[in-house]
Amino acid sequence: MLRDSIKAAQIAAMKAGDKPRLAAVRLILAKLKDRDIELRTSDAPVDDDAMVIEVLQKMVKQRRESIKLFEEGGRPERAAEEQAEVDVIETFLPAQMSEEETKAAIEAIKAEVGASGMKDMGKVMGLLKERHATTLDMGKASGWVKAALA
Repeated sequence: MLRDSIKAAQIAAMKAGDKPRLAAVRLILAKLKDRDIELRTSDAPVDDDAMVIEVLQKMVKQRRESIKLFEEGGRPERAAEEQAEVDVIETFLPAQMSEEETKAAIEAIKAEVGASGMKDMGKVMGLLKERHATTLDMGKASGWVKAALA
C-alpha cells in the first residue's frame, strides 16, 4: 500500500537525518490524517490508495501554484523550498501519462462516445477522469480535451 511506503519513507528520512525530506513526508502524513478524519462520517467505502493519490496530486497542484506566486513575487528561495517538497511528493505518485498518451486516450474516448463538439466535453472528461485520474493532470487534460473538441 502507498500509505505504508510513505510511513517507511518517514522512518528512513529520520534515520538518515534528512530534515527537508522528513518535513515533506510529515506534511504528507498530516494531510492524509486530515483526509481520514473527513472521511469518518462518510458511509461509502474508500479505496485507500486512490484516496492517497488524490491527496498527493492536490498537494502537488497547490505547491506548483505557490511556486509560481513566489517566483512572480521575487522570492526564489521560497520557490526552491516548495519545489523540493514537490519533488518528494512526486516520488510517491504513479508515473504520469505523457502528452502523447493523454491525447491518444482523449481521441479514443472521443471516438467511443461519438463526441463531436464542446457540448460533449462533460462526457469525455468524465470518462477520462474515471479511467485515468491517478495518472493524469486533469487541469492539463481539460485544455487538450477542449482543443480536440473544437
